[in-house]
Amino acid sequence: MRFTDKQIINRIDPSELHRPDIIVADKNLDEFRDYSVDEDDPLKERVRRTYRMMHLNQTVDFVKGRHDEWLKFNHFKATIREALEKLNDLVDESDPDTALPNIVHAFQAAERAREEFPDLDWLHLTALIHDLGKVMAFYDEPQWAVVGDTFPVGCEWSKNIVYRENSFDGNPDGANEKYNTKYGMYEPNCGIENLTMSWGHDEYMYRVLKHNNCTLPPQALNMIRFHSFYPWHTSNDYEHLERDGDKDIKQWVNIFNRYDLYSKGENLPDIDGLWPYYQTLIDKYCPGYLEF
Repeated sequence: MRFTDKQIINRIDPSELHRPDIIVADKNLDEFRDYSVDEDDPLKERVRRTYRMMHLNQTVDFVKGRHDEWLKFNHFKATIREALEKLNDLVDESDPDTALPNIVHAFQAAERAREEFPDLDWLHLTALIHDLGKVMAFYDEPQWAVVGDTFPVGCEWSKNIVYRENSFDGNPDGANEKYNTKYGMYEPNCGIENLTMSWGHDEYMYRVLKHNNCTLPPQALNMIRFHSFYPWHTSNDYEHLERDGDKDIKQWVNIFNRYDLYSKGENLPDIDGLWPYYQTLIDKYCPGYLEF
């Protein structure tokens, strides 16, 4: 019997791929994601201010409004390459680990995935495009509604959200009894895929790929959708909202996190030399012009 790509992927046990003992990074692992407060450090202050605006403004109503704005997919049309090249001009204001343009990070992550799992071409492309939703920043979306860690709106905020203490002061959902309890507007074990996430590039790019009928496997789509949901995939919060199958999603997301986080460094990939390989993957999984 000959299996399709998707059937082969579905036969993979993600626990067999999750190998934290061989993480490769260009600096000590405890140096990543340093969100300490230092008012004299311009980078740290930029990051803190970005999260403060995010936590103040990301409400249930705000997210619904962004869905209405962005999920019509009528802002522009572009190939994956054209959209990626826009990221040459974007530096993520929430990221304490790199000040390089986002397209550099895209290729760093993709090449790290390719190095470890050379046969999983869909994983290479997933790493390349995981941040592509950040193109919203070029269409008048403030970075606090584009970048950074994500969290569910409509329920109690996790204690492990970055800058959790005082950062949500003034957010009206915190005083709304419909939204400020453990379950809020959700039912127990409703499933991570049924949460309304804070608005940003993760959810947007997931929706773009679904809307344009891209053929990346579900595991790839979930990596893109939840890769910034650190309170869940790293701190194991919100488990009371999980359903059967969500732990597998988490394992796949944590596999991906090795390339998203630990590939950041000063080693610059040869982007021009790498384009031919990645164009073959784009043509395979996400060809032609996409509606954004």
